[in-house]
Amino acid sequence: MSAVMTVATTPFDGQKPGTSGLRKKVKVFQQANYLENFVQAIFDSIGGPGGGDITDKTLVLGGDGRYHNRAACQTILKMAAANGFAKVMVGRSGILSTPAASCVIRKYQTFGGIILSASHNPGGPDEDFGIKYNIPAGGPAPEGVTEAIFARTKEIREYRILDAADVDIETNGSRTLGTMTVEVFDPVADYAALMGELFDFDAIRALFAGGFRMKFDAMHAVTGPYGTAILEGILGAPKGTVMNGVPLEDFGHGHPDPNLVHAHDLVEALFRADGPDFGAASDGDGDRNMILGREFYVTPSDSLAVLAANATLAPGYAKGLKGIARSMPTSAAPDRVAAALGIPAYETPTGWKFFGTLLDAGLATMCGEESFGTGSDHVREKDGLWAVLLWLNVLAKRGQSVAEIVRGHWAKYGRNYYSRHDYEGIETEAANGLMDALRKLSLKGRKLGAYTVAFNDDFAYTDPVDGSVSTKQGIRIVFEDGSRIVFRLSGTGTEGATLRVYIERYEPDPTKHDLDPQDALSDLITIAGELAEIEPWTGREQPTVIT
Repeated sequence: MSAVMTVATTPFDGQKPGTSGLRKKVKVFQQANYLENFVQAIFDSIGGPGGGDITDKTLVLGGDGRYHNRAACQTILKMAAANGFAKVMVGRSGILSTPAASCVIRKYQTFGGIILSASHNPGGPDEDFGIKYNIPAGGPAPEGVTEAIFARTKEIREYRILDAADVDIETNGSRTLGTMTVEVFDPVADYAALMGELFDFDAIRALFAGGFRMKFDAMHAVTGPYGTAILEGILGAPKGTVMNGVPLEDFGHGHPDPNLVHAHDLVEALFRADGPDFGAASDGDGDRNMILGREFYVTPSDSLAVLAANATLAPGYAKGLKGIARSMPTSAAPDRVAAALGIPAYETPTGWKFFGTLLDAGLATMCGEESFGTGSDHVREKDGLWAVLLWLNVLAKRGQSVAEIVRGHWAKYGRNYYSRHDYEGIETEAANGLMDALRKLSLKGRKLGAYTVAFNDDFAYTDPVDGSVSTKQGIRIVFEDGSRIVFRLSGTGTEGATLRVYIERYEPDPTKHDLDPQDALSDLITIAGELAEIEPWTGREQPTVIT
């Protein structure tokens, strides 16, 4: 009989997890007791020391298949059994995309779930790993929960784990671990069923049957099995539609971030005159997406706006939208759609938890971030494949190309020229110094090039549902014509800091909608670099990535 062991340990290193969880190098997680400390802190925080409210509850477990995923699953299963869970539902082979995890948590009303992923960060023995807890509503843990977990990591002195052999998680079915049931399930089935309820699969099947061609780049990450099962299986897309469809522990030595730089094979295929009609990519854990037409790139901001404007073409949204939410750095293009539809538009800080409160309260139906994340109230995470399927639904119903649909959207609403410049892996001290210097500037009424500053601030947000206040969410410089420059530090990496600079200009004139965004924004790009003194602070003459 397996025995419960109580293992003495020492507190954490003080690293505070965010709503995206704890992300470190694999070697950090492989240190003795490191993963165990964090998992026990989760269990103690959500159920009280020694199990408490988690006794007899069900937990969902899975991840993006990166290196250390299977080993971490085994540790967590044994700890869940020792801490009193009645059942853990684990995706076969430890695979479960982030949106699919949210789907399963919600469908089976579990006590939340643990997701193993470092999102779009690289994977492998020398790369990144991550872990986070999602609450019973299916979304990322709110700040109150993450603060409790963090506090617990600083005082933890022991953890509980079952002394038992590893469990078979490679085949579907139920098995016993101590007194706990481990249910290994098909990670795709429940998610695919939900997609079938939301979209007109018959129309999409007819689209493919008529010769429509697409490429979906799973980037050797978690969405490979989902894309293959849904696109090539259920919807009848030709074999080979899914590129890089087998999840690999190191993502095939690639960087599973769906942008124009890292999804280069997909971009090359689409930017040929004889290329496919439609292209899309998703990231490591399946919650991000990039959309391409033939020789046409759709920005995430425009994608959200176009999908919102056409949402009623899909059965799941036939009754219309309650509201649209976007993160502050995302362009204002979705706001123009909301105004035309007569529904609210919400501007939130970056982080899906802020959308979660709006979705739970029924204030918004669709939401998105400029960092290739789009979603709706069907789950409580952004959802890469969902966005791809909604685009296919729109294309099937409209009978137009991606470029025709987007250009028609611009003609109706105007075009928000928009770009993001990322400076990755810069020294944290320099990044903080740059931001602190910007915070001290008072620019109202000042002339910068051809633009006059209306105001500048460090964005703060009061949640309309729970009244919580979030400060220091990004520095905005807003000009009188509505153009914007936004500076923000990203916390998704594991080394150094990433400075993100967002540049936006609204153009209502349809005769000026075909400019290259970098040309259309060139004067604002220059202003941003000079105003923030990016090169003196960072030593970088150019961004690492431009999207």
